[in-house]
Amino acid sequence: MPATYRIAEAAALLGVSDDTVRRWIDTGRLTASRGGGPAVVDGAQLARVATELRDAPEPGTTPSSARNRLTGIVTRVVRDTVMAQVEIQAGPFRLVSLMSREAADELGLEAGVRAVATVKATQVSVDVP
Repeated sequence: MPATYRIAEAAALLGVSDDTVRRWIDTGRLTASRGGGPAVVDGAQLARVATELRDAPEPGTTPSSARNRLTGIVTRVVRDTVMAQVEIQAGPFRLVSLMSREAADELGLEAGVRAVATVKATQVSVDVP
């Protein structure tokens, strides 16, 4: 089942306001659907928009994360027989993690899935909330 996100969740993943996401829906940049409940945005489509927004922040304006956990959306997964390269867009930050293919498969990582990158020194671990 493809990942979908409510408007507020989509906004948080992209680092924009709920109103911005609604405007993007109104102008066709994003498409929302309703299945009898709140409007939801397709995760793969959200990943596409996230990659469009990945301009680097201005030097000196990057906030610090005391817990070193960055919530974002998976924008790309490249798998081979042993390893997987996972790209995550967390607001303006693009993170790349190399992990075993088995780990990526167990986490169900694919474009559009919400993920949390935990950074420790030069290692990035990926969790699914």
